[in-house]
Amino acid sequence: MPHIYMQFDFGRDEEKAQLARHKLEVWKQAFRLDKKLLYKFERATDGEPVEEPVATKSEKSKAKSKGKAKDGPEAPKSSETVKLLLRLGFSNHEKLSEQRWVDRIPTEEPFLAASPRVLKPGDAQFADTEKQFEDLN
Repeated sequence: MPHIYMQFDFGRDEEKAQLARHKLEVWKQAFRLDKKLLYKFERATDGEPVEEPVATKSEKSKAKSKGKAKDGPEAPKSSETVKLLLRLGFSNHEKLSEQRWVDRIPTEEPFLAASPRVLKPGDAQFADTEKQFEDLN
């Protein structure tokens, strides 16, 4: 059975990547796509260390007395670029369902903003993408 691969590049936005993971899990359960929809994340560091904000003693004591601070610093962006590699594997008699998922997934949020790319058998980079998917944990 031939597979179709989709690549999504979330950059350093870990939150959108986790939203995508959650949406895929919901679809897998709701539409019974357990073996038909598989995905893996690729995280690559770019070599830049991320500096975490250091709180002073007075800031720590304020945070302890107030609980969680509402105006606290935002969580730092990840130093890793996050890419999602998704594989659709429908049997030959499910071509219509497969095409509906190929059309639907790249148009949904958060996938839309992640520069979606669909690779079908016969595309130039299909073999490389298939090998990359198999090599990921």
